[in-house]
Amino acid sequence: MGLIFDIKRYAVHDGPGIRTTVFLKGCPLTCLWCHNPEGISKESELMWSKERCIHCKTCQNACLQGALTFSDDALHINKNTCNLCTTCVDVCPSQALEVIGKEMTVTQVIKEIEKDTIFYDESKGGVTFSGGEPLMQPDFLYQLLKACKEQGIHTAVDTSGYSSSDVLLKIGAYTDLFLYDVKVINDRIHKETTGASNNLILKNLKELSRAGKEVIVRFPLIPGVNDGEKDIGELGEFVSSVNVKKVNILPYHKAGIEKAKRLNQNPFMCEPPSHTRVTSAKKRLEECGLNVTVGG
Repeated sequence: MGLIFDIKRYAVHDGPGIRTTVFLKGCPLTCLWCHNPEGISKESELMWSKERCIHCKTCQNACLQGALTFSDDALHINKNTCNLCTTCVDVCPSQALEVIGKEMTVTQVIKEIEKDTIFYDESKGGVTFSGGEPLMQPDFLYQLLKACKEQGIHTAVDTSGYSSSDVLLKIGAYTDLFLYDVKVINDRIHKETTGASNNLILKNLKELSRAGKEVIVRFPLIPGVNDGEKDIGELGEFVSSVNVKKVNILPYHKAGIEKAKRLNQNPFMCEPPSHTRVTSAKKRLEECGLNVTVGG
């Protein structure tokens, strides 16, 4: 069994062709700008939508654990008390509450993936496993990848690379493409903004390259964090030095802000990079001999 928080069909930004993207829950990093904050916790969790809520307090009254309280026009969820019984979800008349994270078997996930094989065949697409960090569920991910390859389905893994090298290389046996996030090249800034060093991430990128795996580096361009000329230049030089040739620049967007609020988190706030800044970053990386695309 594994914990899944979303399955998106007809995805076109997570690898070649038309794809199904499967999002596995849990991530070892805590990136300030995370656009999937609901994927960070390795446990299922309750999420509340202020926009949908009509403040009828039906959920609060129905909660036998007393885990829900309204104050300052917001619903506060006591995660230490909530047992995810889903009573509040069931009684909410406006569908403002939902549980993020569903346990699924390999067979159940593969059944969802197989619904669109005709589109994979026609577009040279396939399935992408993302998160969160899919390598947080290594055995489940391995079985999913193996089952996909047995069905002749192209596989991609979108990863931060923050995992043991043994796990990464093991799942590599059934992975056609790695979408590999290199978020910040400066280790001090990486620690400050993601909660962990990038030493293991950079080491694993070298390992994948040595193993001859197809890799596209994904670089999230975050204003004020990693968009300096020096940072971008050092990133480009490193990627080029490990014989990876393709980079996707992913300009920061605000999609994660509302989701963070729904989880009672304090969201990271900044404006997306300007077109000029994105173009400049692309040019600098191309100067390092890289094939650079904006978007995934």
